[in-house]
Amino acid sequence: MEHQQNLGLPFMKMHGLGNDFVVLDARGTGILPEAGVVAAMADRHRGVGFDQLAVILPGENVDARLVFFNADGSVSAACGNATRCVARFLMDESGAGALRLATDHAVLMAEDAGNRLTRVNMGAPVLDWARIPLAADLDLLHLPIAGDPVATGMGNPHMTFFVSDAAAVDLERFGPLHEHHPLYPQRANVELVQVVSDSEIVLRIWERGTGITLASGSCSCAAVVAAARRGLTGRRVKVNVPGGQLEIDWREDGVWMTGPTAHVFDGVWRG
Repeated sequence: MEHQQNLGLPFMKMHGLGNDFVVLDARGTGILPEAGVVAAMADRHRGVGFDQLAVILPGENVDARLVFFNADGSVSAACGNATRCVARFLMDESGAGALRLATDHAVLMAEDAGNRLTRVNMGAPVLDWARIPLAADLDLLHLPIAGDPVATGMGNPHMTFFVSDAAAVDLERFGPLHEHHPLYPQRANVELVQVVSDSEIVLRIWERGTGITLASGSCSCAAVVAAARRGLTGRRVKVNVPGGQLEIDWREDGVWMTGPTAHVFDGVWRG
């Protein structure tokens, strides 16, 4: 990446409901940024600032391959809102109404949902303890952790708590305490879910390697899967996050997520 840094690294700034991303279009080079470059760009005071960074790469038998990084430079196999943002960019570029995008989690289908909304199939939830992964074979619906959370995999590991008032929890303290829980060897994304009805929830999010975010696609999917498995909601749910609202629909072919995206600006990184 040294040569590219000297010349400047073009990027796009995008967001889905305030869940913000830097997107690098590396289809012409196939080069991934180093972890130190990612962390420097993520700094909201000295860099660009983002929750995650997404790299668009060429792929075989797909429209593109996506690689995701957390703000601390670590790699994530899935990032739902970033996938929707990239899908919208690629559909606008090509005029296509649907795409196949390869990620480290799965090959994901994306489509234009109309009214400038973008829908992505995040794939089937991971409901096997070793693949989430957890440190031991446990009841995924009732982990032996105070608060009785649910474990789910959506290409990354999730720990979902059901609470009466999501706003009342000190997430700045609660989030990192559970992100680094020993039952999660790859750390956990932490969700606080307040059930409004069988078709609506309120969600607050702590993402591993990033912290509190205004929205998260994979966390929204994991929260709905956990709520449906507990019998607290149906499988089609409106998810109210601090940044807005997503619709999650857990179908037979996977967990579909629909919502808006925004392409904010283009820039050149010269760090």
